[in-house]
Parts: sequence; C-alpha cells; structure tokens
Amino acid sequence: MHDLLVVGAGPYGLSIAAHAQARGLDARVLGRPMASWRDHMPRGMFLKSEPWASHLSAPGGRFGLDRYCARVGVPAEHGRPLPVETFAEYGLWFAREAVSQLDERLAESVDATPDGFVLRTRDGEALHARAVALATGLLPYTHVPEALRKLSAEHVSHSSHHNDLGRFRDADVTVVGAGQAALEIAALLAEQGTRVRIVARAAALNWNTVPPSWTRPWHQSLRAPHSGLGCGWRNWFYSERPGAFRRLPERTRAAIAESALGPAGAWWVRDRVHAGAIDLRMGRTIVDARPSAGRLHVRTVGTTQGLEEFETDHVIAATGFRATRERMTVLAPRVRHMLAPGPGHTPRVGRGFTSAYPGLFLAGLVTTPDYGPAMRFVHGATYTAPALVAGVERYLSRQPGRAAPEPTGPMGVKCLANG
Repeated sequence: MHDLLVVGAGPYGLSIAAHAQARGLDARVLGRPMASWRDHMPRGMFLKSEPWASHLSAPGGRFGLDRYCARVGVPAEHGRPLPVETFAEYGLWFAREAVSQLDERLAESVDATPDGFVLRTRDGEALHARAVALATGLLPYTHVPEALRKLSAEHVSHSSHHNDLGRFRDADVTVVGAGQAALEIAALLAEQGTRVRIVARAAALNWNTVPPSWTRPWHQSLRAPHSGLGCGWRNWFYSERPGAFRRLPERTRAAIAESALGPAGAWWVRDRVHAGAIDLRMGRTIVDARPSAGRLHVRTVGTTQGLEEFETDHVIAATGFRATRERMTVLAPRVRHMLAPGPGHTPRVGRGFTSAYPGLFLAGLVTTPDYGPAMRFVHGATYTAPALVAGVERYLSRQPGRAAPEPTGPMGVKCLANG
C-alpha cells in the first residue's frame, strides 16, 4: 500500500513526486516522463516561457533548468528562447536525479477502495494507495472545433498530435488558431515549403513584446516587475500568489481564468510568420468541412466578408485544451461523478489541491479556475508541488494507524534529527 500514487510524469507529476519522496512519503509516479514534450511537439519548437521560469520543482530549488543547462553547455539566458528538445531532456534528467520511484507504465483506471484507491496499469497490474494525485497534463483535454470533429485523422488533427511535420512537406495545410502553437507550427510548415494558411476568429494577430532586460533601473522594475508569466503586477500576482488567487470571489476567478493571457505569439515568431508567405485569414470561423476528391472542402464565415470557401489537404486545430470533469476518464465513473463541478465543468479544487473525493488530489490545467492562469504553465508546478504534498500529508495524518513519515534527502536517505 503506497502513501501516494502520482498519475502523470510531466513537469507537475515529477515535481509532486520529488517533494513527496523528500518528505518521506512512499510515493510512486506512473507515466512516460515528459511524454507530451518528447512525443507531441514538432521538432524545431522553442519554449515560450523564460528559462528561469521553467524549472521543475524539488525541495530547496535543487535540479533547476539552469543547473542542467550548465551541465550540458547550453545557454539558459533571459530573453533567449530555449529549444523544446532541451527542456524535454532536462525533464528526463530531473526524473533521474529527483525521483526514486518512477514507473513508466500508463494508468488504465483509478477507482476507490474501502481503504484508499486502486490503480490498474495498462498491462493489468493493480497498485494500491491511500491517496492519488492526478497530474495528467494537457493531452486528455484537446479541443477541436465542432465543425471538424467528425472528420477522420487523415484530414484533421490537433496540434498536439505531431512531433514531425515532414509528412506535410508537399501539402496544403490549414492551421486553425492564433496562439503560440498555431503560429509556430505555421512558421515551421512554411519554412519546409508547405503551403500554409491560418484561419482564426481573432481580427488580428496578437504578439508578446521582447522582454525587458533582467537588470533594469529600480523604478522600471517597480512599475512592471518580472514574473513567471511576464512583466507587470497583474502577471506577478497570477504567477507568484496562486494561494491568494484562490481567495478571490468565484466569479472573479472564473473571469480571469477565461480571459487572462489569451492567444498570442512570442516575439521571436513574429518575423518568421510574416516572412513565411502564410495566407492569413483573420476574423473567420470554420462552419463546415467535408471530404472532396481526397481533399477537404472548407467553408468559413466572417463578420465583414461573409462566406469564403477553399480546399486544403489537412487541417491542424491549434485550438487549445478544455479541462472538464467528464474528460477525466482515467477516473472510475463513481469517483469522477463525485467531483464537485466548478466553472466550465472543471472540478473544484480546495486547499492543498484537494478534490471533493477524499484522498484524490488534482494538479495542472484542471485547477486553473481555482488557482489561476499559472496552472496552465510549467511555472505553476513550483507552487503546486509543495502545496499539494502538504495537503496529502494533512490527509494521511487523519488516517488511522499510519505513522508519520520521516523526511528524506534528495536520493531517499533518511534525514536524522539534530542532536
């Protein structure tokens, strides 16, 4: 019987496991480490967040991205984009250094038992635990516009379904969306010679500006401090005070979670998009798409130009993710249905990232309505991991017959009390 099973081995899952094991909990993490970063992002992409805001979390700030980059001789500098491949390799190094019980099998289901939970792996083994932390990342929550959902994978895919865009080299591809994923994928496609158009509801593309220098006069820093989500006091609050964000009125939290840090491209993609002969069709929505002689016949409508039609070989929906209770299908229905619904059908999350089901803890995107926009980014793991593990410890301390764990060092060595 484990104290904690962590489902998911991305930045949040690995960070939670590192903190839990350092606290002396018998914690095991399941999943291929950094799988979404290794297998679901096209080669050639860069990390949008600053390197100093992209650390996985371990007690004492050990095993940061800067330390890894120094070991392998890769610059990790403010204002210098870092390749996604480097970040994925960093996550694997973090897993080796900071996590002692890593099981690369995937979880098939999580159900409740009289004394906790049972997790069944895809190869059929049953693992038992007193508590479970669900940190499954973004992939279970991919969102595709309704007009495209009934089409086959031959003609439509989500942006997270690609790690190699080479198959589209001689094709005509339509990218839907105006955020970083859409713009960077469109740039990569254009740079390999693919005919590319972007279709987006937004009237114009929005671009993040070049970040100001890390070292600035004090009055500039005071007016717009750096934060893990960008400059400014509002971003600083979202980034550095998720616990205070949770105390805002529910209506305010929901509005911020829906609107803050909306679709925008990184400053270093802008010139690539505008230089890439990309056909920009802004202010338009796809209303119908049908197979036609091996291609897709697409119809769009706009607020000013009315109906437009065109043909394309493939549509990539870079339309983000929507985390809802119903899509948390790794949970058995009787567990999933007991989660209290919040704004947008996300499950409510309380102090210590507790769910409404005792012993079940949630992390990542699904916690955005309660803990704020930081939970959509790697940076949110730095708050989530220690706070969630503290919540697990409070929960376990109330369970009968369980002795308090002894905190351990970074490699699982028991820490001796002073004196």
